[in-house]
Amino acid sequence: MTMTPARTVRIAASIGTAALAVATVFAVPAAAASHHTARPGSAVFVQTNSPAGNAIVAYDRDAEGTLTAAGRYPTGGLGGSLAGSVVDHLASQGSLAYDRAHRLLYAVNAGSDTVTVFAVHGDRLTRTQQVASGGSFPVGIAVHGDRVYVLNALDGGSVQGFVRVGDRLATVHSWNRGLGLDPTATPQFTHTPGQIAFTPDGTRLVVTTKAAANSIDVFPLDRSGTPARTPVVNSEPGTVPFGFVFDAVGRLQVTQAGTNAVATYTVARDGKVTQVGTPAATGQAATCWIVRDGRHLYASNAGSDSLSGFRTGGRHGLVPLGDTGTDGGTVDAAVSSDGRYLYAQTGAKGIVDEFRVNHDGSLTSIGSVTVPDAVGGEGIVAR
Repeated sequence: MTMTPARTVRIAASIGTAALAVATVFAVPAAAASHHTARPGSAVFVQTNSPAGNAIVAYDRDAEGTLTAAGRYPTGGLGGSLAGSVVDHLASQGSLAYDRAHRLLYAVNAGSDTVTVFAVHGDRLTRTQQVASGGSFPVGIAVHGDRVYVLNALDGGSVQGFVRVGDRLATVHSWNRGLGLDPTATPQFTHTPGQIAFTPDGTRLVVTTKAAANSIDVFPLDRSGTPARTPVVNSEPGTVPFGFVFDAVGRLQVTQAGTNAVATYTVARDGKVTQVGTPAATGQAATCWIVRDGRHLYASNAGSDSLSGFRTGGRHGLVPLGDTGTDGGTVDAAVSSDGRYLYAQTGAKGIVDEFRVNHDGSLTSIGSVTVPDAVGGEGIVAR
Protein backbone atom coordinates (compact mmCIF):
# COMPACT_ATOMS: atom_id res chain seq x y z
CA MET A 1 0.00 0.00 0.00
CA THR A 2 1.34 3.43 -0.94
CA MET A 3 1.24 5.89 1.94
CA THR A 4 1.09 9.66 1.53
CA PRO A 5 3.60 11.78 3.56
CA ALA A 6 0.76 12.97 5.81
CA ARG A 7 -0.30 9.37 6.52
CA THR A 8 3.33 8.46 7.23
CA VAL A 9 3.58 11.22 9.82
CA ARG A 10 0.32 10.14 11.47
CA ILE A 11 1.66 6.62 11.76
CA ALA A 12 4.99 7.86 13.12
CA ALA A 13 3.17 9.99 15.67
CA SER A 14 1.00 7.07 16.71
CA ILE A 15 4.04 4.86 17.18
CA GLY A 16 5.72 7.64 19.15
CA THR A 17 2.63 8.02 21.33
CA ALA A 18 2.52 4.33 22.12
CA ALA A 19 6.19 4.26 23.00
CA LEU A 20 5.90 7.33 25.16
CA ALA A 21 2.90 5.96 27.00
CA VAL A 22 5.10 3.32 28.62
CA ALA A 23 7.97 5.70 29.31
CA THR A 24 8.66 7.19 32.71
CA VAL A 25 7.06 10.59 33.19
CA PHE A 26 9.30 13.03 35.01
CA ALA A 27 7.77 15.70 37.22
CA VAL A 28 10.35 17.55 39.26
CA PRO A 29 9.38 20.39 41.60
CA ALA A 30 11.40 23.59 41.66
CA ALA A 31 14.23 23.77 44.15
CA ALA A 32 13.36 27.25 45.32
CA ALA A 33 12.82 29.02 48.62
CA SER A 34 9.24 29.76 47.65
CA HIS A 35 6.84 29.46 44.72
CA HIS A 36 5.81 32.51 42.77
CA THR A 37 2.70 33.03 40.70
CA ALA A 38 4.05 34.96 37.75
CA ARG A 39 1.94 37.16 35.56
CA PRO A 40 1.45 35.69 32.07
CA GLY A 41 4.49 36.41 29.96
CA SER A 42 6.61 37.70 32.83
CA ALA A 43 9.18 34.90 33.22
CA VAL A 44 12.74 34.51 31.96
CA PHE A 45 14.38 31.07 31.77
CA VAL A 46 18.15 30.57 31.67
CA GLN A 47 20.03 27.34 30.96
CA THR A 48 23.13 26.64 33.07
CA ASN A 49 24.68 23.95 30.83
CA SER A 50 26.60 22.70 33.86
CA PRO A 51 28.57 19.49 33.17
CA ALA A 52 27.72 18.37 36.71
CA GLY A 53 23.99 18.58 35.94
CA ASN A 54 22.18 20.84 33.52
CA ALA A 55 19.34 22.97 34.90
CA ILE A 56 16.94 25.74 33.95
CA VAL A 57 16.83 28.67 36.36
CA ALA A 58 13.55 30.59 36.32
CA TYR A 59 13.23 34.31 37.03
CA ASP A 60 10.24 36.58 37.54
CA ARG A 61 10.29 39.80 35.56
CA ASP A 62 8.77 42.76 37.40
CA ALA A 63 7.06 45.79 35.90
CA GLU A 64 10.40 47.57 35.53
CA GLY A 65 12.08 44.62 33.79
CA THR A 66 14.35 43.49 36.62
CA LEU A 67 14.64 39.80 37.47
CA THR A 68 14.10 37.86 40.71
CA ALA A 69 14.99 34.18 41.07
CA ALA A 70 11.88 31.97 41.17
CA GLY A 71 13.13 28.38 40.92
CA ARG A 72 15.68 25.90 39.63
CA TYR A 73 14.67 22.92 37.52
CA PRO A 74 17.12 20.10 36.73
CA THR A 75 16.85 18.79 33.18
CA GLY A 76 17.91 15.29 34.20
CA GLY A 77 20.87 15.51 31.81
CA LEU A 78 24.36 16.94 31.69
CA GLY A 79 25.74 20.07 30.11
CA GLY A 80 28.84 19.89 27.93
CA SER A 81 31.80 21.92 26.71
CA LEU A 82 33.31 21.95 23.23
CA ALA A 83 37.09 21.82 23.13
CA GLY A 84 38.59 25.30 22.86
CA SER A 85 35.55 27.16 24.20
CA VAL A 86 35.95 29.66 27.04
CA VAL A 87 32.77 31.69 27.60
CA ASP A 88 30.51 29.79 25.16
CA HIS A 89 30.67 26.08 25.93
CA LEU A 90 28.04 25.12 23.36
CA ALA A 91 29.20 27.71 20.80
CA SER A 92 25.67 27.91 19.42
CA GLN A 93 22.50 29.97 19.37
CA GLY A 94 19.08 28.58 20.28
CA SER A 95 19.97 25.80 22.73
CA LEU A 96 16.87 26.66 24.77
CA ALA A 97 13.62 27.06 22.82
CA TYR A 98 10.10 28.06 23.85
CA ASP A 99 6.99 26.79 22.08
CA ARG A 100 4.60 29.60 22.96
CA ALA A 101 1.53 28.01 21.38
CA HIS A 102 1.81 24.84 23.48
CA ARG A 103 3.64 26.33 26.50
CA LEU A 104 6.56 23.93 26.23
CA LEU A 105 10.25 24.58 26.85
CA TYR A 106 12.93 22.49 25.11
CA ALA A 107 16.48 22.26 26.48
CA VAL A 108 19.55 20.45 25.10
CA ASN A 109 21.71 18.26 27.31
CA ALA A 110 24.95 18.31 25.33
CA GLY A 111 26.81 16.02 27.72
CA SER A 112 24.06 13.39 27.64
CA ASP A 113 23.02 13.53 23.96
CA THR A 114 19.42 14.21 25.01
CA VAL A 115 16.72 16.86 24.95
CA THR A 116 14.47 17.66 27.91
CA VAL A 117 10.88 18.84 27.53
CA PHE A 118 9.24 21.01 30.20
CA ALA A 119 5.63 22.11 30.49
CA VAL A 120 5.55 25.82 31.41
CA HIS A 121 3.16 27.16 34.07
CA GLY A 122 3.95 30.85 34.56
CA ASP A 123 7.42 30.83 36.12
CA ARG A 124 7.22 27.13 37.05
CA LEU A 125 8.32 24.14 35.00
CA THR A 126 7.28 20.48 35.03
CA ARG A 127 9.65 18.05 33.38
CA THR A 128 7.69 15.72 31.10
CA GLN A 129 10.32 13.92 29.05
CA GLN A 130 13.99 13.35 28.29
CA VAL A 131 14.55 11.97 24.80
CA ALA A 132 17.63 11.02 22.75
CA SER A 133 18.75 13.84 20.45
CA GLY A 134 19.45 11.55 17.50
CA GLY A 135 23.12 12.43 17.38
CA SER A 136 26.12 13.59 19.39
CA PHE A 137 26.30 16.79 21.48
CA PRO A 138 23.02 18.61 20.77
CA VAL A 139 23.40 22.40 20.65
CA GLY A 140 20.27 23.85 19.05
CA ILE A 141 16.51 23.45 18.71
CA ALA A 142 14.03 24.67 16.08
CA VAL A 143 10.26 24.69 16.56
CA HIS A 144 7.44 25.27 14.07
CA GLY A 145 3.92 24.08 14.83
CA ASP A 146 4.12 20.42 15.82
CA ARG A 147 7.55 19.92 14.23
CA VAL A 148 10.75 20.11 16.27
CA TYR A 149 14.28 19.68 14.95
CA VAL A 150 17.45 19.28 17.01
CA LEU A 151 20.94 20.23 15.83
CA ASN A 152 23.76 17.89 16.90
CA ALA A 153 27.28 19.31 16.74
CA LEU A 154 29.74 16.41 16.83
CA ASP A 155 30.52 13.36 14.66
CA GLY A 156 30.16 15.48 11.53
CA GLY A 157 26.98 17.20 12.67
CA SER A 158 23.38 16.14 12.12
CA VAL A 159 19.77 17.21 12.44
CA GLN A 160 17.01 15.04 13.91
CA GLY A 161 13.30 15.65 13.52
CA PHE A 162 10.47 15.03 15.99
CA VAL A 163 6.69 15.37 16.09
CA ARG A 164 5.12 16.93 19.16
CA VAL A 165 2.51 14.66 20.73
CA GLY A 166 0.89 16.39 23.69
CA ASP A 167 3.69 17.54 25.98
CA ARG A 168 6.25 15.07 24.60
CA LEU A 169 8.26 14.47 21.44
CA ALA A 170 8.01 11.42 19.18
CA THR A 171 11.20 10.71 17.23
CA VAL A 172 10.78 10.35 13.47
CA HIS A 173 13.89 8.33 12.68
CA SER A 174 13.58 8.93 8.93
CA TRP A 175 13.98 12.66 9.62
CA ASN A 176 17.67 12.37 10.51
CA ARG A 177 20.17 14.05 8.19
CA GLY A 178 23.94 14.28 8.41
CA LEU A 179 25.73 17.57 7.70
CA GLY A 180 28.90 15.94 6.38
CA LEU A 181 31.30 18.13 8.37
CA ASP A 182 34.81 16.98 9.25
CA PRO A 183 34.52 15.34 12.68
CA THR A 184 38.26 15.73 13.33
CA ALA A 185 38.48 19.49 12.62
CA THR A 186 39.78 21.59 15.47
CA PRO A 187 39.14 23.56 17.56
CA GLN A 188 35.71 22.09 18.11
CA PHE A 189 34.00 25.29 19.19
CA THR A 190 34.66 27.02 15.87
CA HIS A 191 34.33 23.92 13.64
CA THR A 192 30.84 22.79 14.61
CA PRO A 193 27.42 24.06 13.47
CA GLY A 194 26.06 27.26 15.02
CA GLN A 195 22.28 27.30 14.77
CA ILE A 196 19.18 25.63 13.34
CA ALA A 197 15.84 27.33 12.64
CA PHE A 198 12.79 27.11 10.41
CA THR A 199 12.07 29.79 7.86
CA PRO A 200 9.04 31.84 8.99
CA ASP A 201 6.67 29.83 6.75
CA GLY A 202 8.03 26.51 8.03
CA THR A 203 8.98 25.18 4.59
CA ARG A 204 12.76 25.10 5.04
CA LEU A 205 15.33 24.42 7.74
CA VAL A 206 18.39 26.67 7.92
CA VAL A 207 21.69 25.58 9.51
CA THR A 208 24.89 27.60 9.87
CA THR A 209 28.19 25.71 9.96
CA LYS A 210 30.63 28.36 11.27
CA ALA A 211 34.26 27.61 10.26
CA ALA A 212 33.48 23.92 9.73
CA ALA A 213 32.32 24.67 6.18
CA ASN A 214 31.68 28.44 6.09
CA SER A 215 28.22 27.78 4.73
CA ILE A 216 24.54 28.40 5.21
CA ASP A 217 22.83 25.05 4.62
CA VAL A 218 19.14 24.92 3.74
CA PHE A 219 16.97 21.78 3.85
CA PRO A 220 13.72 22.15 1.88
CA LEU A 221 10.87 20.33 3.70
CA ASP A 222 7.91 18.55 2.16
CA ARG A 223 4.37 18.91 3.49
CA SER A 224 4.91 16.24 6.15
CA GLY A 225 8.04 17.97 7.44
CA THR A 226 10.47 15.52 5.86
CA PRO A 227 13.75 17.22 4.90
CA ALA A 228 15.47 16.79 1.55
CA ARG A 229 18.09 14.04 1.57
CA THR A 230 20.86 16.61 1.30
CA PRO A 231 20.86 20.35 2.02
CA VAL A 232 21.45 23.16 -0.41
CA VAL A 233 24.92 24.31 0.64
CA ASN A 234 25.44 28.05 0.25
CA SER A 235 29.16 28.69 0.58
CA GLU A 236 30.26 31.89 2.35
CA PRO A 237 34.08 31.60 2.40
CA GLY A 238 35.86 33.16 5.36
CA THR A 239 32.75 34.62 6.97
CA VAL A 240 32.16 31.96 9.71
CA PRO A 241 28.34 32.26 9.70
CA PHE A 242 27.12 31.71 13.26
CA GLY A 243 23.79 32.98 14.68
CA PHE A 244 20.81 34.31 12.76
CA VAL A 245 17.28 35.67 12.96
CA PHE A 246 14.62 36.49 10.41
CA ASP A 247 13.60 40.14 10.25
CA ALA A 248 10.05 41.50 9.97
CA VAL A 249 9.94 40.95 6.19
CA GLY A 250 11.46 37.46 6.26
CA ARG A 251 15.06 38.24 5.38
CA LEU A 252 17.81 36.24 7.03
CA GLN A 253 20.11 38.32 9.27
CA VAL A 254 23.32 36.37 9.95
CA THR A 255 26.25 37.15 12.22
CA GLN A 256 29.65 36.59 10.64
CA ALA A 257 32.23 35.77 13.29
CA GLY A 258 35.02 35.74 10.71
CA THR A 259 34.41 39.35 9.63
CA ASN A 260 32.60 40.65 12.74
CA ALA A 261 29.59 41.79 10.79
CA VAL A 262 25.88 41.17 10.24
CA ALA A 263 24.87 40.15 6.71
CA THR A 264 21.40 40.20 5.16
CA TYR A 265 20.11 37.45 2.84
CA THR A 266 16.97 36.39 1.08
CA VAL A 267 16.15 32.68 1.10
CA ALA A 268 14.59 31.27 -2.07
CA ARG A 269 12.12 28.40 -1.99
CA ASP A 270 14.74 26.14 -3.59
CA GLY A 271 17.12 26.78 -0.67
CA LYS A 272 19.49 29.21 -2.33
CA VAL A 273 20.41 32.33 -0.36
CA THR A 274 21.30 35.68 -1.90
CA GLN A 275 23.12 38.43 -0.04
CA VAL A 276 21.42 41.81 0.04
CA GLY A 277 23.72 44.84 0.16
CA THR A 278 26.97 44.97 2.10
CA PRO A 279 27.40 43.33 5.51
CA ALA A 280 27.23 45.80 8.40
CA ALA A 281 30.45 45.70 10.41
CA THR A 282 30.20 45.85 14.18
CA GLY A 283 33.78 46.99 14.75
CA GLN A 284 33.81 44.54 17.65
CA ALA A 285 35.33 41.08 18.27
CA ALA A 286 33.68 37.64 18.08
CA THR A 287 30.31 38.77 16.71
CA CYS A 288 28.39 35.52 17.08
CA TRP A 289 24.80 35.82 18.42
CA ILE A 290 21.88 37.97 17.36
CA VAL A 291 18.36 38.75 18.60
CA ARG A 292 15.52 40.77 17.04
CA ASP A 293 13.15 43.24 18.70
CA GLY A 294 10.75 44.52 16.06
CA ARG A 295 12.83 46.56 13.60
CA HIS A 296 15.90 46.43 15.82
CA LEU A 297 18.69 43.82 15.88
CA TYR A 298 21.26 43.28 18.62
CA ALA A 299 24.43 41.28 17.92
CA SER A 300 26.46 39.85 20.80
CA ASN A 301 30.24 40.35 20.67
CA ALA A 302 31.84 37.80 23.00
CA GLY A 303 35.34 39.17 22.50
CA SER A 304 34.39 42.80 23.17
CA ASP A 305 31.84 42.31 25.97
CA SER A 306 29.23 44.29 24.07
CA LEU A 307 25.99 44.37 22.10
CA SER A 308 25.89 46.09 18.68
CA GLY A 309 22.51 47.52 17.72
CA PHE A 310 21.10 47.94 14.21
CA ARG A 311 17.85 49.10 12.67
CA THR A 312 16.45 47.20 9.71
CA GLY A 313 14.75 48.81 6.73
CA GLY A 314 17.43 51.35 5.84
CA ARG A 315 17.78 52.30 2.15
CA HIS A 316 21.34 51.04 2.12
CA GLY A 317 21.01 48.13 4.52
CA LEU A 318 21.25 47.96 8.29
CA VAL A 319 21.55 51.23 10.19
CA PRO A 320 24.03 51.11 13.11
CA LEU A 321 22.68 52.17 16.51
CA GLY A 322 25.93 51.97 18.48
CA ASP A 323 27.39 49.57 21.02
CA THR A 324 26.38 48.85 24.61
CA GLY A 325 28.76 47.33 27.14
CA THR A 326 27.95 44.14 29.05
CA ASP A 327 29.63 41.89 31.57
CA GLY A 328 32.39 39.63 30.28
CA GLY A 329 31.79 37.18 27.43
CA THR A 330 28.54 38.29 25.79
CA VAL A 331 26.71 35.29 24.34
CA ASP A 332 23.02 34.42 23.86
CA ALA A 333 20.28 37.02 24.35
CA ALA A 334 16.49 37.22 24.50
CA VAL A 335 13.83 39.93 24.27
CA SER A 336 10.66 40.00 26.39
CA SER A 337 7.40 39.26 24.58
CA ASP A 338 6.31 42.90 24.89
CA GLY A 339 9.57 44.10 23.30
CA ARG A 340 10.45 46.37 26.21
CA TYR A 341 13.40 44.50 27.71
CA LEU A 342 16.50 42.66 26.52
CA TYR A 343 18.39 40.07 28.57
CA ALA A 344 21.97 39.16 27.60
CA GLN A 345 23.82 36.11 28.88
CA THR A 346 27.49 36.64 29.63
CA GLY A 347 29.58 33.50 29.94
CA ALA A 348 32.65 34.65 31.84
CA LYS A 349 30.86 34.68 35.23
CA GLY A 350 27.40 33.39 34.32
CA ILE A 351 25.76 36.82 34.61
CA VAL A 352 22.57 37.90 32.82
CA ASP A 353 22.53 41.64 32.10
CA GLU A 354 19.16 43.41 32.02
CA PHE A 355 18.37 46.28 29.63
CA ARG A 356 15.40 48.47 28.84
CA VAL A 357 14.89 48.90 25.08
CA ASN A 358 14.21 52.54 24.30
CA HIS A 359 12.02 53.77 21.45
CA ASP A 360 15.04 54.65 19.31
CA GLY A 361 16.58 51.19 19.83
CA SER A 362 19.18 52.29 22.35
CA LEU A 363 19.62 50.19 25.49
CA THR A 364 19.60 51.33 29.11
CA SER A 365 21.10 49.06 31.77
CA ILE A 366 18.66 48.28 34.59
CA GLY A 367 20.63 45.66 36.52
CA SER A 368 21.93 42.10 36.37
CA VAL A 369 21.64 38.70 38.05
CA THR A 370 24.23 35.97 38.53
CA VAL A 371 22.93 32.55 37.49
CA PRO A 372 24.25 29.75 39.75
CA ASP A 373 26.55 27.23 38.02
CA ALA A 374 26.22 29.00 34.68
CA VAL A 375 29.78 29.98 33.77
CA GLY A 376 30.05 29.29 30.04
CA GLY A 377 26.30 28.65 29.90
CA GLU A 378 24.13 29.35 26.90
CA GLY A 379 20.39 29.31 26.30
CA ILE A 380 17.90 31.98 27.39
CA VAL A 381 14.19 32.56 26.78
CA ALA A 382 12.11 35.58 27.79
CA ARG A 383 8.32 35.45 27.91
